[in-house]
Amino acid sequence: MDQPDRRQSADGPVEGAPLRRRGKALEAAIFEAALDQLTSGGFARMTMEGVAGAAQTGKAALYRRWASKADLVMDALVAVMPPPADIPDLGSAEAELRHVIQAYIAVLNSRTGAAVRALMGELDHERAEFFKGFMHERVVGPTAEGILGILRRGEARGDVRRGAAVSIVADVLPAMLLYRAKFCAGVFDDEFCEDLLGQVLLPAIRP
Repeated sequence: MDQPDRRQSADGPVEGAPLRRRGKALEAAIFEAALDQLTSGGFARMTMEGVAGAAQTGKAALYRRWASKADLVMDALVAVMPPPADIPDLGSAEAELRHVIQAYIAVLNSRTGAAVRALMGELDHERAEFFKGFMHERVVGPTAEGILGILRRGEARGDVRRGAAVSIVADVLPAMLLYRAKFCAGVFDDEFCEDLLGQVLLPAIRP
């Protein structure tokens, strides 16, 4: 009996191979493989060939969608990052700021956060150009806007001093998170949350 041909075509496993995925299922497998390679070996060592092999597809399937591994990484991060969301009114600026910090700590301690931190650790000027737009759109911008909303509500309630709802104050939280992730390799835990809140943010905004 003739044996099925299990050679891999340019687009992935041919007929007779155990796995054939298309569309969203294939895309999800590619994104998972890309993030795994990014966290385990870093951006410099990541290759389109390695991602294709881990996702059990061919290089052509990747290059039809993404011109480079940088484009692939950005789409993979967008797919798994939580979308920017409105911050609920919890009755006090302190509670709302704690909510924001805890939410970002959860992300930074997840596989998605590990991938972002691995990428940030390797950024040089050239790589920073493609990454900074993503970070501003999905992290820095929404976080700062959400904090401005918190500060404005706090001003109206009276638990935030008048004049504190300004960009330079709102930028402190994302700046601290990015600094710690890129330069300090620090731990993101409840102690960090309370220190950032009690030692930095609340003293800057209290009436």
